[in-house]
Amino acid sequence: MENEDLIRKAGNYVFTLFKEKLSKKLVYHNYKHTFEVVKEARQLAEGYSLPPEDLEILVLAAWFHDTGYISTYENHEEESVDIATAFLTEEKYPPEKIEQINNCIMATKHGSVTHHLLEDILVDADIANIGKETFFATAELLRVEWEIYLGRTFSDLEWAQYQLDFLLSVSFRTQPAQAKFSKQLSKNIQTQRTHQQELSKKKKKKEKKNRENLAQPKRGIETMFKSTYDNHISLSAIADNKANMMISLNAIIMSIIITYLGTKSSIIGAEFTRNPVLMIPVGILLATTLASVISAIISAQPEVTSFRLRPDKLTSRRINLLFFGNFTKIPLEDFQNGMHDIMKDKNALYNNMITDIYYLGDVLKNKYRLLRISYTIFMIGIILTVVSFVIAIAR
Repeated sequence: MENEDLIRKAGNYVFTLFKEKLSKKLVYHNYKHTFEVVKEARQLAEGYSLPPEDLEILVLAAWFHDTGYISTYENHEEESVDIATAFLTEEKYPPEKIEQINNCIMATKHGSVTHHLLEDILVDADIANIGKETFFATAELLRVEWEIYLGRTFSDLEWAQYQLDFLLSVSFRTQPAQAKFSKQLSKNIQTQRTHQQELSKKKKKKEKKNRENLAQPKRGIETMFKSTYDNHISLSAIADNKANMMISLNAIIMSIIITYLGTKSSIIGAEFTRNPVLMIPVGILLATTLASVISAIISAQPEVTSFRLRPDKLTSRRINLLFFGNFTKIPLEDFQNGMHDIMKDKNALYNNMITDIYYLGDVLKNKYRLLRISYTIFMIGIILTVVSFVIAIAR
């Protein structure tokens, strides 16, 4: 008979340890999982009529195999070994048995090779979930854990495929486990395969629907493009009108100043000759109007965005075959082929329209930036002219 007092004490110790130190975010690797592993280990061991000493080692290893989760998620087995060793050493447990327990714990690490029957039993008990009807529910708990602690996120299809691959890659190592879980494991594999296929079909159907929706122009899409183009054209017209206004206003002011200063026989011309200080406000006004009109002219100046194109680059996102600044750079034959391709592929059509809108916006940004500079210079010039004129008169 194994030492039931020590096993009970170990179970209480693990329960208290998990209660006080295990994160509540561990929804899979918690006390419930550990308790079920202990239970399965005992039941699988019955098929071998193990000696009491071996059963004791197996059960103690089952209790401690996941205790390392209290401090780390990855490579928790090493931490579990340290915790088990500390507890059993304090209980004056034989060192050679502690080593066997630690070997069993390390055997539960993914990819480890087992060397003893006790290790095989514990590993089978640890993965017994794959041969139960509750597999799919508990697998979702593991998925949550991985998202929290490992940062691994899966779509439903990715998770279904991962779980199917896992079920197909693992197998029970002991005969009792095979007899007990193989039937349900086969059902789980089939269910998971069916689920994966359904999700795959749904994904393909959704992708096909998205392609069809994009390939067939919808009223909302057409309205959006039409509205955007109209807005850009209206804004461009407003910018040009504002630029023309600034050009006309500044041109008139400069003409008046130049005319009066050039007429030496006029009263104003004579006055300026006798009082050169008055030339300061006039000079300021002339300089600022000149700068303002230059900015306005540059803003109103036609701007064409163009690229050096190659036939093999006609599908680039930066290329817009609908804009003359682009297509006039390529031979007629290449342009015709490109347009035929666009008419066949709505993706390409939308891409060209989107590119056109982008560069229209870029042109508008430059227009309004230059207009703002022009208006600002004009405003500052008027203020400085008035101030300097008042100062000159006051003297």
